[in-house]
Amino acid sequence: MALCAFQQFATADSVFIRNICKTKNYNKLCVSSLKSNSSSFTADVRGLAVIMIGIGMSNATLTSTYLSSQMLSNTNDVVMKKVLKECADKHTYANDALQSSLQDLSNMSFDYAFVDVTAAKDYPNSCHNAFPGLAYPPEMARREEYLVQICDIALGMIGKLLE
Repeated sequence: MALCAFQQFATADSVFIRNICKTKNYNKLCVSSLKSNSSSFTADVRGLAVIMIGIGMSNATLTSTYLSSQMLSNTNDVVMKKVLKECADKHTYANDALQSSLQDLSNMSFDYAFVDVTAAKDYPNSCHNAFPGLAYPPEMARREEYLVQICDIALGMIGKLLE
């Protein structure tokens, strides 16, 4: 138990990052994402979770912006415009949930952070469900999968904080 507590507050280096990411489903994505951010090397587990959540927020914001631009290019298709608007909103909600999780982590409310990241992870699925009978765009599938993976990694880190 003392070792676990130490690791929550130890600063990161390459070995620490690899060890934190080793237990995640998306090991390579976890390691590459954290190593690409120089602040990872001075972060504890909570700090690494914050970095991953920031990556998720960036994805959600960029996806919402992408969807808004697609609404403009599909001006004649009323159904597609409605679906794209709904999906843009879902990604905005995902961003909001991730933002809330940062506040929760700041307050050491790890259980609430876990709930918020779980919600953010599910919003893209709601978007996917808005396409019944319509072909789900491959670009959306790629973005959805990425956000889900980033959220899974963050959830694993928050889970360590809950131990």
